[in-house]
Amino acid sequence: MADQYEVSKAGAAAIGIPSLRWEELPEGPVVVLLDQTRLPAEEAELVCTDVPALVQAIRTLAVRGAPLLGIAGAYGVALAAARGFDVDEAAESLAHARPTAVNLGYGVRRAAAAYRAAAGRGAGAGAAAAAALVEARALHAEDIEAGARMAEQGLALLGELLPGGGHRILTHCNSGALVSGGEGTAFAVVRAAHRAGELRRLWVDETRPLLQGARLTAYEAARAGMAYSVLADGAAGSLFAAGEVDAVLIGADRIAADGSVANKIGSYPLAVLARYHHVPFVVVAPTTTVDLETERGADIEVEHRPGSEVTELSLPPGQGAGAGPGAAIAVAPLGAQAYNPAFDVTPPELVTAIVTEAGVVSPVTRDGLARMCSTSRWSKSRSGNGMMAE
Repeated sequence: MADQYEVSKAGAAAIGIPSLRWEELPEGPVVVLLDQTRLPAEEAELVCTDVPALVQAIRTLAVRGAPLLGIAGAYGVALAAARGFDVDEAAESLAHARPTAVNLGYGVRRAAAAYRAAAGRGAGAGAAAAAALVEARALHAEDIEAGARMAEQGLALLGELLPGGGHRILTHCNSGALVSGGEGTAFAVVRAAHRAGELRRLWVDETRPLLQGARLTAYEAARAGMAYSVLADGAAGSLFAAGEVDAVLIGADRIAADGSVANKIGSYPLAVLARYHHVPFVVVAPTTTVDLETERGADIEVEHRPGSEVTELSLPPGQGAGAGPGAAIAVAPLGAQAYNPAFDVTPPELVTAIVTEAGVVSPVTRDGLARMCSTSRWSKSRSGNGMMAE
């Protein structure tokens, strides 16, 4: 039977196939993923029977997005336990699959802690594996709830910042149902505005590398029937100059204790443009993305990806003459070097507000972020990174 928390009803409507689900097959449990590298050309699933397959899916961005990576990490630990693999080894491998997104390590630690606690009480291997799965499902359910609350909080904030509706919102990368168990983070707010009849136009940055805005956010916007336009990242400045942007909404992969925000590369220039043009720059992320143990933005480890993602254009399987998996077209001279960080860091003074399921922090300060986290139901320590649900 499929996991009851595989995706919310709203999230299922937002994308064609659930972004992630746990499934019990006769030959054993598996983690099933929507392969996001093949969107929008094809909605195809990956079936992970072991942790190495899941780690590969994480590294290749077949599964991605901060909240979903946490869920995937938790289910990965449960998968290793259920199939009799070394849980400590699996947890170590999963936690380091991608360094910037704090949620991945958080999900891994929660499920691994549940497994170890059960084993420490003398539970058998089956019962300990079941405890890890219960924890993964709990995290999944919490994410669905958090997404709904962020949408509510974010829509209310837009109403305060931009009274009258008719919002023209610019977003970067992808932050919808493809990154979560529910409707996402920043894109969940966009969707709420659309449902309320308050979204006039969604500007979708293509987002280098891997075009996750053009491929994924546009995919979700089209399914939702939104009025949207895709633009090259370098074209954003002309939109601001023309007065065509009312607000910028982005997600986050890690938020440091001082309020610095790590998000997909290209987010920081948007914050600078927004400040110059007096446009609100809003970050939407669950409290699980807040990392109070990372003091400053400069302390966030930024993942660097292969240069080929910039110097080559990957083709979907079957497209192009004889194109198979991994086929690509060169867009730079052979041997060209590429600078390809996956993320940049925006300082807190450029962020108008951080919206979480627990509340809104504005202005963004270290004390304000800490107070919001400490008064939320996510306030218990989670072994070195941010919050944990009670």
